[in-house]
Amino acid sequence: MTPVFKVKSFTPKGTCFQLILVTILLFISSNVWSQKAKGAKNIYAKDNLIAWCIVPFDSKNRGPVERAEMLNRLGINKLAYDWREKHIPTFDAELDALKSHKIDLQAFWLYSGPEPEKDKNLAIILDVLKRHKVKTQIWCMVAGIEDLDQMTQQEKVNVHARAVAYIADKAAEIGCSVGLYNHGGWFGEPENQLEIINYLKKPNIGIVYNLHHAEEQIETFPKFFPKMLPHLMAFNVAGLQKGNPVKVVPVGQGDAEMEMMQIVKRSSYSGPVGIINENFAPDAEEGLKMNLDGLKKILKETGDTAALKTY
Repeated sequence: MTPVFKVKSFTPKGTCFQLILVTILLFISSNVWSQKAKGAKNIYAKDNLIAWCIVPFDSKNRGPVERAEMLNRLGINKLAYDWREKHIPTFDAELDALKSHKIDLQAFWLYSGPEPEKDKNLAIILDVLKRHKVKTQIWCMVAGIEDLDQMTQQEKVNVHARAVAYIADKAAEIGCSVGLYNHGGWFGEPENQLEIINYLKKPNIGIVYNLHHAEEQIETFPKFFPKMLPHLMAFNVAGLQKGNPVKVVPVGQGDAEMEMMQIVKRSSYSGPVGIINENFAPDAEEGLKMNLDGLKKILKETGDTAALKTY
């Protein structure tokens, strides 16, 4: 709350000076408070990290309890759950294991098509979340739309928006939100996702942005990030090595991710940060350790000692 300054009554002669003085004091005070609010949460602190891409990308094929125990060992208290068909029978066990090991289910992945009302997996996900009374994010990709290349931009927005709206409405019924996930293609472009969001104007829809799918967006990131910022729900980091083609590498081994991460750090973003193991190491635990080490390297190089102390 901005402090209230009491100003005594004054004569017309001193009015101009006193008004200027009050304005300066209020400006300084509001900026101090805004800086405190902005710095209230360090987004790269360890307790703000989400483990991501560790379920199918794991040579040890850990089950729910083994996965939760691994996260406990690493000191990561959030999981975004990237399942495959074979994991559906263990959905309940996964949520039970996370709860018993004090790990938050930050997100549940969903890959759906143009008619999500016919998607049996969506119904299964909504049911398990409802039964366990878990309110989380659904990281959503919409694909499989035919003749997309023959549509106008507005037609593309409309057909994707229809699917997203259905998913978002069903998610809202159980207190969940939906994050549009960038994974290449038309739907994976942040500018197109923003058009869908602006078209639908639903409060529980945002964007999940992944550096490991940002190979074509390094140069344009500073331009579109401010537009994406009000809708950003999660930011997943990875290393990006410039070249033709751009290579996705572990965090700290690229030459582009540091500046992109600093842009996010300097912004008002205060949400979670994902750390991944997609094709970095056969063992998910080793892959997460590799990226944790890379993240610590970047924190050291950028002088982020506050975040570094949490590791």
